[in-house]
Parts: sequence; C-alpha cells; structure tokens
Amino acid sequence: MLVKIFGSAIHGVSAQTITIEVNVDTGGVGYHLVGLPDNAIKESSYRINAALKNVGYKIPGKKITINMAPADLRKEGSAYDLSIAIGILAASDLIKAENLEKYIIMGELSLDGGLQPIKGVLPIAIKAREEGFKGIILPKQNVREAAIVNNLEVYGVENIKQVIDFFNEDIPLERTEFDTRKEFQEKIDHFPFDFSEVKGQETAKRAMEVAAAGGHNIILIGPPGSGKTMLAKRVPSILPPLTMKEALETTKIHSVAGKMGANNSLMTVRPFRSPHHTISDVALVGGGSYPQPGEISLAHNGVLFLDEMPEFKRTVLEVMRQPLEDREVTISRARFSVNYPASFMLVASMNPSPSGYFPDDPNNTSSQFEMQRYMNKLSGPLLDRIDIHIEVQKVEFEQLSDRRKGESSIAIRERVLKAREMQNVRYQDLDISYNAQIGPKELEKYCELNEDSKNLIKNAMEKLNLSARAYDRILKVSRTIADLEQSEHILSHHISEAIQYRSLDREFWNA
Repeated sequence: MLVKIFGSAIHGVSAQTITIEVNVDTGGVGYHLVGLPDNAIKESSYRINAALKNVGYKIPGKKITINMAPADLRKEGSAYDLSIAIGILAASDLIKAENLEKYIIMGELSLDGGLQPIKGVLPIAIKAREEGFKGIILPKQNVREAAIVNNLEVYGVENIKQVIDFFNEDIPLERTEFDTRKEFQEKIDHFPFDFSEVKGQETAKRAMEVAAAGGHNIILIGPPGSGKTMLAKRVPSILPPLTMKEALETTKIHSVAGKMGANNSLMTVRPFRSPHHTISDVALVGGGSYPQPGEISLAHNGVLFLDEMPEFKRTVLEVMRQPLEDREVTISRARFSVNYPASFMLVASMNPSPSGYFPDDPNNTSSQFEMQRYMNKLSGPLLDRIDIHIEVQKVEFEQLSDRRKGESSIAIRERVLKAREMQNVRYQDLDISYNAQIGPKELEKYCELNEDSKNLIKNAMEKLNLSARAYDRILKVSRTIADLEQSEHILSHHISEAIQYRSLDREFWNA
C-alpha cells in the first residue's frame, strides 16, 4: 500500500513542502530511504522502531520504501521522524489514513515515543497556510510559535500515541490559539536597560540619538570603563518599536536558527546581538556545510554590537563589508544559494590605543608605532561604512556621584520617532525606511546644501582628506540631524555637527 504524508524543509528563511511517499510491499524485507536524506534522517529508523514499540506498535517485517520528494532537494535534520513513522503505520494499514493529506506533520521522536522541538516552525506554518493545508501537527514546545499564523489549525502533541489516536480513533487534539497582536502590544516596550542610568556622557548620548534616528552605524572610541558597552546595550530602548511585518521577519530568522524558546512565540523587541571577538567568519555572516543564518542575520531589524572591534580577526570584519552595504547576505554553494536578510544597525567599540587610553592621557604607555599598528587593524573601507565615530571620555567623580537621573530612553525615543516619521513621509514611495539606506539619487534630491554648507563641507574634505564615501556619510548624518530638529533643509550647523562625528578621519588618528 502506498501512502503520502506531508512535511516541510527549510531553505534560507523560507519553507518548501516535502511529500513523503511510503510504500509497504510484501515481496521481501528491508528499509529503504531515498530522496537525498542526511545522516540524521537515515538514523530515524532506529528512533522510529523504538518509539513505536514503546507505544504498542512496531515496524512491519516487510519491504518499506520511503521517498522524500522532490528527490533532488537535500533534506536535513531529525524533524521528519514523526512524519515517516505515521506514514509507515498508515501504509501498513495499522491506522486509518483518510485525512493525512490535510496536515503538515513534523517532529523529532524520542525512544519512548515523546516528541522533541524542531527548528523553523514559523516559516513551515506560513507555507502550510499558503498551500491550503487544514492544519499542522507539531511538538508541544513549538505550538506558540506556529499559532502566530492565522487561518491554520495548530495542534501540539507530547507523544506519538496522541497523533495515532487522532487519525485512528478520532480522539481530538487540543488546538492552540492566541491573540498575536495583543501579545505583541503587551511586550513591545519591555527593555531591561534605560539611558537614565548612564552618568554623564552627554555627547555620546547625543551621537546615539542621531544614530538611532537615522539607522546609522556608529563606533565608540574610549578608555576602559568609560561606558561604551553600557551605552550600546541601551540603543534598542530608543529605536522605534518593531512593526508587525518586521517582527515576523525577525522571528522567522530566529526560528530557522533554533533560537526561539518554548515560551516565546513572536519577537516583540529589536534583537541585540553581541558576539565574542573569537567568532569565525561563517558564524558571523552565516553559511557552513548546511547553511544557517549568522549573527548579522540574527541582528536583522536590530543591533549588532562588536565590543573591542580591533580584537576581531581582520577577515571576520572584512567579510562584513558587503552585507553592510547590501543589507543582505548571499551564501552560494555549487548546487544552490540562499539569501539571508541582514539589515542591522552596527554599534562597535574600541580603545584608542593598545594600552586602552588616549595619547594625551598619563596612563597611556603605547608608542606611536604600537598605536598605529592597533588602528590599522580596522581598514579604511570598513570605517567608511560606519557613519558616526564618537570619542567617549572617562567619567569624572562628580558625575558618577551625582544622584540625579539622566534623560530617560522614553524621552529620547520620542524625538527619534518624530525624526523617523519625517523620513517615512519623505520615502513613502521608495523602498527605503530611514536615512542610512538612501543612495546617490536620494542624496542629490533630499540633501541639497546652501552655499555656507557647501563651503563648510568642502573645507572639511580638503583638510581631513575625506573619501567620497565619507562625504556621503556626512550628508546622510546631516539629514538626520535636520530631521531631529524637524527641519526640511540641511543648514550649516547640521553639517558642522556631522563632521564632528568623523573622529577616525582626522589627521590625529591617521598620523
């Protein structure tokens, strides 16, 4: 008897429906699995055999042929255990198979028949709804994530016996439903850190506000203990809240990477990723033998924080240059390629010298040669892609001991939101969300300068020996500063402030 059952495979951050054909033939004995399965799927026969025995069933001693179509697409992982097990029982006529084609069935089996959680549930559920399936049957731990998708029956099960009874004896499964938008609105403003906790550093806070308002990449340069990491961790609290579309995009990536917990269903705040400086190229940008999203994709619609940036391997930093421009990363292999979105705000920090202190600080023990070698760890093309460079000075005792609270993240966020509203209106007919994304055409159209501003930026370019890309960055940052003041035109003081945010272009740093 031939039975067809349906599962799903992840490709990039999307899913593709897989038809699992199970044929049981009396002409011999054997277990044959075809359709480009990986080792985890090939080993499923042992898990399935033990699980079925422990719930009162067994694999029949016949010739079993299982094909996973399309046969030329590689299948990975242990998530097909439940699908194959139910297919074998149905093809052996041990359970009824009338309604199997209405459901996507996925789950990893334990030897006792229990089910373990799987990855990529959200894109699987979205694809199931697109293709008109009635419902999806998953491990209990994954149901909240799948229940985000409306117009789809989502059932969570703890044991394969529940699935057998559902098809064979019509014992109903508990359907999972909840109000996605209500949960989204309840958790959208939950932040563990606030800018009111930061003592002093008003210049750095202002730079952070400008960066958040325009989605600009920023690097903080300062001695140890000056608050660089503290400032970076508070950036998500002043960024605009996620839209539902952005939340779904971000959740899909984290779902594919297996980063969603059992109690999480939807990403409600912008992600903040802070990889260690020992990270590899592949772990940062994604890839591997079986491609997975990297840290830059996990930071999509959020913040990627690189603490002590010069300590990262140069190859790791250089491989990030293209995603910073294109806001996506393409992983190419001989037979396929996948795209992962990577639209993130880069926040980096570094010490001004190997000893950790500015050259004019008495604590600085680094020679000029050591300092230059340290600075050369960051290439010019990479620094050009960082819009704002800001020096963070050490905090004085008077500021540290001041009991008064600083300006809260809520107050800063309100100004950021007003600036973003101006940008939304300006770019409503374009595929652009904020100033950092504008290209040469938009620069020419929306960043017109008066004579005073032109002369100011001309002098800056000549004296600081700025590149063409640095010129573009100054214009973009100036546009954001003008938006924060609700000004339609870029004025000379906007340009002047933007030039101050190019510390690493100055002769002092390039000496």
